Amino acid sequence: MNVVVMRAGSWGSTLAGLLARNGHAVTLVAPNRALRDELLAFRENRAALPGVRVPDEVDIVASAEGRVESAEMVLFPGPCDRMREMARSVARIGWDARVAVSAAKGIEEETLLRMSEVLAAELGASPERIVALSGPSFARFVGLGRPTTVVAASASEEAAASVQRAFMGRTFRVYSSRDALGVELGGALKNVIALAAGMCDGLALGENSRAALMTRGLAEIARLGIAMGADPHTFAGLSGMGDLVLTCSSRESRNHHVGEEIGKGRRLDEVLADMITVAEGVHTARAAVELARRWNVEMPITRQVHAVLFEGRAPEEAVASLMMRDPKPEHWS
Repeated sequence: MNVVVMRAGSWGSTLAGLLARNGHAVTLVAPNRALRDELLAFRENRAALPGVRVPDEVDIVASAEGRVESAEMVLFPGPCDRMREMARSVARIGWDARVAVSAAKGIEEETLLRMSEVLAAELGASPERIVALSGPSFARFVGLGRPTTVVAASASEEAAASVQRAFMGRTFRVYSSRDALGVELGGALKNVIALAAGMCDGLALGENSRAALMTRGLAEIARLGIAMGADPHTFAGLSGMGDLVLTCSSRESRNHHVGEEIGKGRRLDEVLADMITVAEGVHTARAAVELARRWNVEMPITRQVHAVLFEGRAPEEAVASLMMRDPKPEHWS
């Protein structure tokens, strides 16, 4: 299969390498000249992904022009705030690939659209030609060949199956799903809960607190997803519970890192200024609060994360607010 990967960040480079090792003809687009020169010289993004080699078979170029026209699959690895721009560039060239794949986990802040919806709008494509790839998958471990399992979701079983076949290998297992809504919501909203888990660890509250936060975080993610029409079972799967457990419990997580630093007393702008990669949960927190309002769904953890990030609330106050809420029965609705 002829595949174009639209951005040579850590995730894009990793997935390009994975596809190349599976025997596909892969073009990796690296518009940033310094990064492109580094990848061509060393076959490695030494700042963001040291030790993970981009195979020689991957063709690294400055632009998708001349490549997208013959592509059977175009992969959009994010970040989310660049998704619309990337899709527009492909549409201007003239996109007619069989399938477009979103591998980014977030919700567009201004429109509240999921990434597959952004791609569909900009590419002029039906949902049946868009696939969301999500699940517990840090780029470094995928690149190093550690066993990883994800899910490919689309309104079209055929499109999801084609992505499943393209990515499946000895160390990368892919399940398929028709619930793109649930898969994308789980992948996006767990980043907000991971910010909260990081704050919990930054405050040194202990593992009891983190376990409770993850469990109740999953409950509110599922509550919103079900209200919007997602399959409840999706949130117990790889893109729900699986990704939530990984992102909330590992210091490899960018979102956990941001939350932890804030829990230790640093300001959000200071933390973000020190990062070379993107913590998608920061933007998604704003979108999630608005989605909860529109769908009349209670999301107390998400609301407190938003208050800490953007309203000046201290993390300790957020914890107290959550603990002192009115007594309730435990259920998903």
